[in-house]
Amino acid sequence: MLERHELEAFLTLAEELHFGRTAERLRVSTARVSQTVAKLERRVGVPLFNRTSRRVELTSVGRDLYEETRPAWDRIAAAYERAVAAGRGLTGTLRVAFVGAAGGQLLAGVAELFRRRQPDCDVRFREAHVVDLMPWLRAGEIDLALGTFPIDEPDIETGPVLVSEARMLAVPAGHPFARRTSLSLEDLARVRLLQLPDTLPAALRADRTPSVTPSGRPIEPGPSASTFNELLTLVGAGHGVFPVGAHARRYYVRPDVAYVLIDDAPPLRWGLMWRTEGATARVRAFGEAARDLLADDT
Repeated sequence: MLERHELEAFLTLAEELHFGRTAERLRVSTARVSQTVAKLERRVGVPLFNRTSRRVELTSVGRDLYEETRPAWDRIAAAYERAVAAGRGLTGTLRVAFVGAAGGQLLAGVAELFRRRQPDCDVRFREAHVVDLMPWLRAGEIDLALGTFPIDEPDIETGPVLVSEARMLAVPAGHPFARRTSLSLEDLARVRLLQLPDTLPAALRADRTPSVTPSGRPIEPGPSASTFNELLTLVGAGHGVFPVGAHARRYYVRPDVAYVLIDDAPPLRWGLMWRTEGATARVRAFGEAARDLLADDT
């Protein structure tokens, strides 16, 4: 097989037909070009160039080799440039998914700052249900997603926490808990807790729908649902309760659901996530815009 430096020396000399100009293009010495070509010719077994004191010209074998390798080398170089542009470039389109109205509003602000910084890169939003985020990321349908943590998946990377909010419990409007100002995590042992689908990351399900209270008391599992509105509908119908972020009070006002603070629960954390192999310059730049925007708001 040809080494890269051998192929570059051969192709350049075939075009320049001059050792000095070839050396200048490759930024090596003339002796290095001569040694490389001579080594290549020994490996091929026949001369590739005829050399005289006045001129250099391709042999018939050298001409055939040039005509067959030049297009292939051009395709390789073009493919490499496209890969570099995809990985390092800040042009093109960035596809970002969000869950719920609050997530969309947050990302709209981030995208505005991102576009000011990177005017040649477009941002396209896509609304998702929570069960869509991992499949869409893994299938390459989106580049970034805004979701809740924790996410502990080997092929998914997460950025820093962008938003932390109080954790509340969505309960039926007529439930005794609805008349209280706050609850404890231990109170979950007295109700049925709606479940997230098994297809979601285990770390996320353990955080949002634990099986026991902090003291070890069992929590009765209720039915599962695939979308947030399905969960709230089940809550309103009296089939169980579900922990939510404080933003739900503003964005999901329902006559059949009340939201009560869980005063000893850790905050619900939001952040960006992406495929580990998809950490392009566009993804990193959008994450920086998100951090900077939210830092300015604090």
